[in-house]
Amino acid sequence: MKKVIVTTTINPPTEAIERFDARTDWELVVIGDLKTPKDYKLKRGLYVSPEEQEKFDKPLSDAIGWRCIQRRNFGLLWAAQMKPDIVAVIDDDNIPRPGWGENLMIGQPTEVNYYETDLPAFDPVGATNHKEIWHRGYPLQLLPKRDYSRKSRKTITPDVQADFWDGDPDIDAVCRMIYAPECKFDDKFFPMAGNKLSPFNSQNTFISGKWLKDYFLFPHVGRMDDIWAAYYIEALGAQVVYNKATVYQQRNIHDLVVDMKKEYCGYENNLQIVNELPGNPDALLKYLPAQSAEAFKLYRRHFHG
Repeated sequence: MKKVIVTTTINPPTEAIERFDARTDWELVVIGDLKTPKDYKLKRGLYVSPEEQEKFDKPLSDAIGWRCIQRRNFGLLWAAQMKPDIVAVIDDDNIPRPGWGENLMIGQPTEVNYYETDLPAFDPVGATNHKEIWHRGYPLQLLPKRDYSRKSRKTITPDVQADFWDGDPDIDAVCRMIYAPECKFDDKFFPMAGNKLSPFNSQNTFISGKWLKDYFLFPHVGRMDDIWAAYYIEALGAQVVYNKATVYQQRNIHDLVVDMKKEYCGYENNLQIVNELPGNPDALLKYLPAQSAEAFKLYRRHFHG
C-alpha cells in the first residue's frame, strides 16, 4: 500500500516533522513557502522548494499566492503523482503518538458510534468528553441545538479518517477565546460518524487517494480552506469517520483576533453552505472569490486533463 504524508511549513524541521520523516512505512512531502529556510533538509522525505512549485505550475502558484498554508495543495499534487492509496495531511505542530497511521479504517467496513441529527450539520467534538467546545467550521448558529441523543452502532466504509488531537484542539477563535482548552479526548467515544455534513480539517487527516481530484484547500477564504474542502467532498459522497486522538498538538503561536478575522467568512456562510451543498456540491463555488475558484479549476486540470 502506497501512503504519503503531506504538509507545508515556514519553520525548520520541527519535532513533529522529524518523527514523520522517520516513518519508513510512509513517504513524506513537505512544501516550502517563501519564509521556509533555504537550507531546509529532510533525512528521508522530499522537500519541494518554491522554485520547483513555480516550475511545476506557475498559473496555479499565482492563483494560490504565497505566505499561506494553501501551498499545501502542491503537496497533494506531488502525492497524486505517486498514485497513493492513502494521503495523510498534517501540520508541523502535530506530534504523532505511538501507533499513528496504523490500522487505518479507510476502505474497510468499520463499526462506529453513529449519530443522527435533523440539523444540517454534525459536530463531532460535541459528542466527546469535551462537550462544551466545537470543531472549527461548525455553524455557530447550530451550537445551542446540538443533540446527540440519537446514537446507534452502524457499519460504514470510510473514505476519510479524521483523527483527533490532544492538547490544543482544532477549534475556532471564538471557542478558544472563551475556553482556552487543554484537551485529553477519551478513546471510548471513537470511532464515530454522523448522518449530515460535518467539518474535518487538514491536520491529522487521512484521505483515500481516489478523492484527491476533488479535495482542494481553497485559498483566499481564510481559515475555512480545509473546512469547505471537507463539506465539498462529503457533499460529493465521501464518508468520513472520526477517530481517537493520535497526535499531541503543540500549537504554533497565533493571534486569536487575526484568526477570528480569517474565520469570519465561515461565521457568515457556513450555515448556508451546509444547507445548500447536499445534492448540489458545486453550490460552494458561489461562495468562493474568483481567484479561489480559478485556483480550484487549475488544480483539477491535473486530474482531468
